Amino acid sequence: MSSSATSQGKGKSADSSAASAASTNKTKAIEFAITQIEKQFGKGSIMRLGKDGTPEDIEVISTSSPALNIALGIGGVPRGRVVEIFGPEASGKTSLTLHIAAEAQKAGGAVAFIDAEHALDLTYAKKLGVNTDDLLLSQPDTGEQALEIADVLIRSGAVDLIIIDSVAALVPRAELEGDMGDSHMGLQARLMSQALRKLTSTISKSKTCMIFINQIRHKIGVMYGSPETTTGGNALKF
Repeated sequence: MSSSATSQGKGKSADSSAASAASTNKTKAIEFAITQIEKQFGKGSIMRLGKDGTPEDIEVISTSSPALNIALGIGGVPRGRVVEIFGPEASGKTSLTLHIAAEAQKAGGAVAFIDAEHALDLTYAKKLGVNTDDLLLSQPDTGEQALEIADVLIRSGAVDLIIIDSVAALVPRAELEGDMGDSHMGLQARLMSQALRKLTSTISKSKTCMIFINQIRHKIGVMYGSPETTTGGNALKF
């Protein structure tokens, strides 16, 4: 009995040593991989959560409404993210974004308003608390121009909030140059998809909050479920 117990004890000890060696090798391999990644892509390109390099909590910009801040769960709209605000006509979409712009300015931030609809009422914006003297305003002619302007502002790293009003007004150049009645199926959705693929990473690095105002449309022939949808394809939803 004693000999058998000793044999089993040695077997367990050997298994434990092998498992420990395998774990050590895996740890070394992971550390080597992390070193290679940081060497190629820069410090902070990958990190182990729970250590000193843990990402900070998401910074936010207040909406000026305590109830809405609570409902959003983080106290406002997140910086370094893309936000879509949509709803039916006259539902307060632009008013909400102007309140957010005023809060961003109060916190010392720079705000840009890309008015693709060419309909921003500066007097109304002032009444909501926006400092229009410091507001960066652009009224682009095409969707491509609007998104390129946004890209330059984001890459500057100096703008805290960018508002685009609205997605429906981001008309592709090809559509503007075409004739009335021409079919331009999917052009706007493709433009939005390409732009968001390009903008997302720079938005995250610059900590810019980018808000797209969008409108509601109705899908034709929908018998079950909600017929409501938004313009610009599905890229914004992701």
